[in-house]
Amino acid sequence: MEKFTTVTSPAVTLPDSNIDTDLIFPGRFLILTIRQGVGRYLFHDLRFLPDGSENPTFPLNIPPFRDAKILVAGDNFGCGSSRENAVWTLKDYGIRVVISTGFGEIFFSNCFKNSVLPIVLDPARHALVQRMAATGAPLTVDLENLRIEAPNFTPVPFELDAFRREALLNGWDEITRILQNDDPDISAYEARQRGQMSWLYA
Repeated sequence: MEKFTTVTSPAVTLPDSNIDTDLIFPGRFLILTIRQGVGRYLFHDLRFLPDGSENPTFPLNIPPFRDAKILVAGDNFGCGSSRENAVWTLKDYGIRVVISTGFGEIFFSNCFKNSVLPIVLDPARHALVQRMAATGAPLTVDLENLRIEAPNFTPVPFELDAFRREALLNGWDEITRILQNDDPDISAYEARQRGQMSWLYA
């Protein structure tokens, strides 16, 4: 999994609450089972008009936010279905950070499995980050020091579970993390099993 330390980028703001996984990645595209290339479908029904042209009013279609790696979202972002594809499409598009006052529980968990950092802020700090984003100047999200920075603003601190922070900083997925902690025990078990049940390894 890709390591996460800092990201510096303009931040695009989608202030609406309850943006669900079907808006992030519409269900009709679920026939796609690969992660590469799905970024083109991110917010498809919001980014594009019925004739296939770009919606000129959608924030991701407006410079300097077109290539934003940071998304400042409204409350309860990623609610709805459990489709991990919603995170795949964010990551493939290039978004590495999503900041909100709350997330759908499964979406939040899926972010960590795909090296996307979801940050939960209280309403006051979230409003400050929205003001930072509105300037169009790059924000820096610093996972090592747990803060969000922008020119001419006081840094905004955030909190994250130490276990998940360590995994992101090191690029560890769940299997890698298990091996980091338990590989000696797993190897010892397998050695005993080879002696006791050699027929399994024939």
